[in-house]
Amino acid sequence: MLTNIDIDDRKVKEIMTMMNIKTKKEAVNTAIDEFLRALSAKELLKLKGSNAWEGNLDEMRRD
Repeated sequence: MLTNIDIDDRKVKEIMTMMNIKTKKEAVNTAIDEFLRALSAKELLKLKGSNAWEGNLDEMRRD
């Protein structure tokens, strides 16, 4: 998707330096990917101890 946004140039350059990235586009896409990964991990942690999964591992292992 092509879009124009106002981004803090210092932060983009910091990401580019830290991640050894050559382009601003790649830096923004990498930052978005990392943010989504962090959100997914946070959601998974919410499930810890919630008994959200139901099943029998012994039965699954037999199949």
